[in-house]
Amino acid sequence: MIDDSMETTMNILQINSSARGRDSHSTRLANRIVAALRADHPRASLTIRDLGQFPHPMLDEAAVGALFTPADQRSPAQAARVAQDDRLIAELQAAHIVVLGVPMYNFGIPVQLKNWIDAIARKGVTFRYTERGPEGLLAGKKVYVALARGGRYRNTPRDHQVPYLKTVLGFLGLDDIEFVYAEGLAMGPHAEREAYADAMAQIEQTLGRGTSTFEAEAA
Repeated sequence: MIDDSMETTMNILQINSSARGRDSHSTRLANRIVAALRADHPRASLTIRDLGQFPHPMLDEAAVGALFTPADQRSPAQAARVAQDDRLIAELQAAHIVVLGVPMYNFGIPVQLKNWIDAIARKGVTFRYTERGPEGLLAGKKVYVALARGGRYRNTPRDHQVPYLKTVLGFLGLDDIEFVYAEGLAMGPHAEREAYADAMAQIEQTLGRGTSTFEAEAA
């Protein structure tokens, strides 16, 4: 078990990516996951980044130019742009547990989340290339992904979110991932209630494994 000093070192990072604000199903599920984690570990720290309310800038020509300019040669504007990405990377590096709230938009992830991924994927910082191929540098973290879908896509060819997230997060070393699904949310009140009940059951089942992972590493 975690003693008081160990528990204070547990850092949770919650990333909300919905554009719906308080009406977001995926944020509601992410909040529930975090609440369960903090119920077990009330002294754990929590950082919340709401990409819907505060979108991160996209990776455009100016951003690429800033990233490829040596730090000591960057203009003030370039340095400020890189610093925005640096803050996201630092939050992720400091986290022991990452909770992502991910709605499905047109069969994919929201652009807000894609911009976050583009910001945190940096060669030599969160991944590197070796003689054996790419190596993720963010290993050892637990990731929970709360997926909210209007229809039902789990384990079908139309689910493009899960394969993509497994690939890109795994590339960074984040390969210990639990997915929580709330599906059929747009298929009527009864289907919505069933979707939430099923998602709550998944959370109850998976959190036991997730918290024990952190306890084993901290003990």
